[in-house]
Parts: sequence; structure tokens; C-alpha cells
Amino acid sequence: MRKISSYILLFFFLLFPFLLKAQITQFRDSIIQISGITMTADSLRAIPAVSIVVQGQGRGTISNSQGVFSIVAFKGDTLSFSAIGFKKKIYQIPTDLQGNNFSMIQLMVEDTTYLPVTIIKPYPTREEFEKAFISGDIPDDAYEIARKNTQAAHMRALARYMPVDGREAANMYMQKQSQSLYYAGQQTPQNIFNPLAWAQFIQAWKRGDFKRKDDY
Repeated sequence: MRKISSYILLFFFLLFPFLLKAQITQFRDSIIQISGITMTADSLRAIPAVSIVVQGQGRGTISNSQGVFSIVAFKGDTLSFSAIGFKKKIYQIPTDLQGNNFSMIQLMVEDTTYLPVTIIKPYPTREEFEKAFISGDIPDDAYEIARKNTQAAHMRALARYMPVDGREAANMYMQKQSQSLYYAGQQTPQNIFNPLAWAQFIQAWKRGDFKRKDDY
């Protein structure tokens, strides 16, 4: 029995390279490169951006601007062609193809979508049209919205009640530091007797800088 087992193992090891080579050859023969072009069925116009997917494998490609594509698959695989505005097409690669390259032209049919009927009716009289046109609420365009957002009062309100960002906080801190160092070793002057400070206070009062938030 040991001799028979030894002969069987020896026979298997002798045939293993030939079996492996046959499997590799069969695997290579089953791979095929599909190259082609996607076109419309009625006018033979190239269709760009067509998605070509190998079903069940999660891989594929997209046709270029001239509708040309190329993908590697196995013989017997199913290719799915889909594009916006066209019906989906399914193509199964034949298993009896000779060689490892195949060229094809995939024709696609436009997918026509029918919308529900819309009936446009005019106003019964000219007076009703004028009344609806005058009383209609026309939304602001981009220029009007920008004009309202850049009004002086609106900008002042935003500047007063919006918190400062990091850059503004750093600048305010540096200004306070520079003011404290400027009067280092001496008494800080009082602006109560400064006419320029009083002029700035009066201008700020006229602008409404000291109004409460409820006024806005």
C-alpha cells in the first residue's frame, strides 16, 4: 500500500505543472478586452459619458467625449450600458469568442419622458391682469439684496452687535497694549476736557450709536 501511495503522489507531482499550465491557459483564454463605441440608434451620433458596468462585480468604465470605451471582462459576463436620457442596454459577452480582443458598437435608444398636460390660461380682462400685476409681490434680485445688506444703518447694526473674530480681537488687544505702554510712567490724560473727544461723542450721538438693540 505504501508503494502504491508513493506512486500516486509521484504521478500527481509529475502532472501538477501540466494541470497548472492548463488552468492558467484556460484563465487567460477566458479574459477578453472589449473595445467599442456608444452611438444613438436613429442618427448614429456618438454618446459621451455612458456608464459601462460589469454586473455582479462592481467595476466598470465611462465612455469618453467621442463615445469610445474599453473594458476588461471575462467571457460570459454581462455588461450594462446606461446614460441619462437613454434606455438601459444589457449585453452578454459570448463564451465562444475567439481570442482576447473584441470590438463592438452599442446602439442606444433615447428615453422619451412624457410630462402631464399643462394648460395656460390668460386673465379674463385687462383690468384683472393690471390689478394682479400691480399687487404682485416681486422677490428681490441679487442686486437689491446686496444693496440692502450694504446700507449704512444695517452695517452699523451688524458692527455693533456681532462678535469680533480672532483677528479683530488680536488687533484690539494690541491697541490697548500700545496705549498702556504709551502712557507708561505718567498719568493717563482725561478726555472730559478734550474738545475733539466731545466732537466725536456728539457725532456718535447723532448717528444713533448709543441706541438700544430694540430700536433695530
